[in-house]
Amino acid sequence: MNIALWIVAGLLAVVYLLSGGGKLIMPKEKIAALTPSARWVEDFSAGSVKAIGALEVLGAVGLILPALLDIAPVLVPLAALGLALIMTGAVITRIRRHEPKPMVADLIYLALALFVAWGRFFGPESFIG
Repeated sequence: MNIALWIVAGLLAVVYLLSGGGKLIMPKEKIAALTPSARWVEDFSAGSVKAIGALEVLGAVGLILPALLDIAPVLVPLAALGLALIMTGAVITRIRRHEPKPMVADLIYLALALFVAWGRFFGPESFIG
């Protein structure tokens, strides 16, 4: 179970680091032009998109570094919960925009983040006390 949690956390960290980093360095208009599924940025201000990107990068770092360095590993499930909240917002945005196909990926990321949060909070490989 520990290996599965590390693999999922690592994959999520890579996805959120790339995705969040892209939101931080690209203008909102360029993000919207990448793919049809990225047009959700049209509903948000440029500052909000940058804030979402920053939260994704922080969540990615929080999934790996605390456990890897053994400094406050309790932050790992909290980072996973934070990313799950971001993905909940993404699913709500997809529902509001009537975009069911891209929502499938958001639901998968949500489930994976919840799996890491559960495994590191309550599961057999808990970092909590």
